[in-house]
Amino acid sequence: MRSSASCRRRLPLLLVLLICTAASHHLASSQILDGLLPNGDFEHGPKSSQMKGTVVKTKNAIPNWETSGLVEYIKSGQRQGDMLLVVPNGAFAVRLGTDASIKTASLKVRKGKFYALTFNVARTCAQEEKLNVSVSPHGGSGILPMQTMYSSNGFDSFAWGFKAQADQVVVSFHNPAVDKEDPACGPLLDTVALKLLSHATRPKGNMLKNGDFEEGPYFIPNISTGVLIPSHMQDDHSPLVGWIIESLKAVKYVDSAHFKVPKGKRAVELVAGRESAVSQVVRTTPGKTYVLRFAVGDGGDQCVGPLAVEAYAGNNKVQVTYQSQGKGGFKSGVLQFKAVKDRTRITFMSSYYTMKNDHTGALCGPLLDDVMLVSARYPRKFM
Repeated sequence: MRSSASCRRRLPLLLVLLICTAASHHLASSQILDGLLPNGDFEHGPKSSQMKGTVVKTKNAIPNWETSGLVEYIKSGQRQGDMLLVVPNGAFAVRLGTDASIKTASLKVRKGKFYALTFNVARTCAQEEKLNVSVSPHGGSGILPMQTMYSSNGFDSFAWGFKAQADQVVVSFHNPAVDKEDPACGPLLDTVALKLLSHATRPKGNMLKNGDFEEGPYFIPNISTGVLIPSHMQDDHSPLVGWIIESLKAVKYVDSAHFKVPKGKRAVELVAGRESAVSQVVRTTPGKTYVLRFAVGDGGDQCVGPLAVEAYAGNNKVQVTYQSQGKGGFKSGVLQFKAVKDRTRITFMSSYYTMKNDHTGALCGPLLDDVMLVSARYPRKFM
């Protein structure tokens, strides 16, 4: 009887241990399909005993993250000399000093699937800053230059794509810069989210993949500036499904919740003139005639003045101009061409860049949306 009573007393403790073990496993390997990573907004921070001033002293002090090097835990409203450090979302963020890095706990993903990371980054120093994003194992890496800030609120949202090569991955952010004068100098990181992307397919009646731009990276709630997709992103890893970002500067992915989108819920803004371009390579039949149609407009984001998009299909070109009042609206452009090769590159770029008419100096440009390519034997689709 005494043994039976002892077992009953131990049973609740055993259940607690099992629950704690399961919870610990969940934190160490979480599956995120569409949304914020565990503690991706860094609102859960280190204990005071794990910090010295703003510097994080213990590598596992920030829940769900592991730090290396000089990493600071920054609170909204904090100052650095005369400069106010901008926390993009919420009350806290992290700053990566010289050669510092931060990485996630192991994340459950679907092997062979495509994903897009979205995260907020702010500059904190006058020097040129960079951020190296990588995914292991074998997910690749990319360096994002931070010398150009596109928004007027002190930070930008970026997206970066990868293909999962295993069932679990680790996402890392690293400041590759070496600043001997100020080792704390580096980018400020906040609000990291992940989205599972669909494979690019060509819908019926359109030879282009994702011509309506509806499939792309995650939009962080309460962020109204759009998401920048970095330059030189190939279509096999691009967070803008089906499209190549082959320009020197980023393009901006925008949503209808915060911008005037010509059609559907998503579009692309070419914010850096000829240095901001998207393209896609399609199979064509030499000697056959094709028609390319697309919409050019403004996002209702105070981008006032003449806007223009240049569309290229091989060696063929058309320029579509649009006089923007900064309140939304669009017009259609058409390019008819005869293919000369079995593959034709379709490219869109802005003729020039401009700035918002709000005295902030923020870059803006024409919106591109509703892109369709068909054989000329279906001309009624373009009437």
